Amino acid sequence: MTTVTTEDLTGMGPLVARLGRAGQRLRHADRARPWVLDTAVVVLVLLLFCLPDLLHAVGVLGRDDDGDGPRRFQVAFTRLPLAGMLVLQAGLVLPLLWRRRAPAAAFGAVTGVFVLQWALGAALRADVSLFVALYSLALHGRLRQLPRACVVTAGALSLVAARASAAVPVWDALFFLLSTATAALALGLVIRIRRAQLAGLRDRAARLETERDQRGRLAVAAERARVAREMHDIVGHNLSVIITLADAGAYATAAAPERGKEALHLISDTGRQALGELRRVLGVLREADGVPTEPEMSPQPGLTDIDVLCESVRAAGLEVVYRRAGDTDALDNGVQLTVYRIVQEALTNTLKHAGAGARANLAIVVEDTRLTITVQDSGPLTPTGRPCTTNEEGHGLVGMRERAALYGGHVSASPAGVGWTVRADLDLTPQDGAR
Repeated sequence: MTTVTTEDLTGMGPLVARLGRAGQRLRHADRARPWVLDTAVVVLVLLLFCLPDLLHAVGVLGRDDDGDGPRRFQVAFTRLPLAGMLVLQAGLVLPLLWRRRAPAAAFGAVTGVFVLQWALGAALRADVSLFVALYSLALHGRLRQLPRACVVTAGALSLVAARASAAVPVWDALFFLLSTATAALALGLVIRIRRAQLAGLRDRAARLETERDQRGRLAVAAERARVAREMHDIVGHNLSVIITLADAGAYATAAAPERGKEALHLISDTGRQALGELRRVLGVLREADGVPTEPEMSPQPGLTDIDVLCESVRAAGLEVVYRRAGDTDALDNGVQLTVYRIVQEALTNTLKHAGAGARANLAIVVEDTRLTITVQDSGPLTPTGRPCTTNEEGHGLVGMRERAALYGGHVSASPAGVGWTVRADLDLTPQDGAR
């Protein structure tokens, strides 16, 4: 999960950065030992508000009724014995120990003791615990409990105002007490809302990181699929040609040594071409991994390279008739590479399944915004000299369909008469974000 670090606050000044670091350390410590903060709050209330009443009660700081104040302040409240004061203070302060784990129960316990104390007519500085409990309920409790808590608090504070009416006007006392309760309630709600906003921001940041990682993984998968298609087309085509030439050379060595020698030269040329293309593809992979490589100067194959492709297939024994129609020279490099790879895979499949001696008709036609590729072969010859129409789909056909899909096209492959026909349709309409 993404969190806001204190280093992000350094631009606002060293004081803010120090406060941020201190707050972060306090939050970490509180998550590790939550009881420490709860105990510290109770000890602080005891020292600041309970201890002065106890010292006055035993006469260390003098008694509250020994002052020179107006008489009405001296008779407005009941003086409690030390034991009763200790019991009431404990009832007001100790429930704060579970103010975060059970805020509603802590508020109820404090309010009950508070009402009992003022029903006896006693005034204690530990009454501040009621406002601490109300703040904790607003911050940690259920929101639907707040309306009832507000009503109970208003009733309890009205009792205080009525008891203090001999010393302070009722409306003045109510204004002061209700203002303090409202401040405690508002502070708890503000901190609660702020924490909810920060939690929402952290959750959103975590989701964005997850989405970014997913997009990265999808991009890597797409690139791997693209490279896999390139490797399949390069290796599959050239190996098919090499195997066919090697078989033909083996048969021709005894009868016509010159033909065998020619086959070996063609195998060498085909191997060098395949090696060059593999180096180009692997160079792209190494650059993607951050490994510097020498730039590959050979361009991606296009329509002009189809003639050379047909010659290499003819040298392997497959007769190819190639025609082209339409404005093919205006095609961009991406479309030309797609057309080349589809033609390469189709001719490789024909050479693999139909074998030497078969015939393939290749046509590339551009009409308006559509480009059509048709490769139709005569089918393989059986030992009896009859054509055979059997074929099978493999990874090559899947790769052709993926390439065509990049340009809103599709590829079909099916028997046609005595042979096999592969047809690809591409959409040349420019699209937003086209590559």
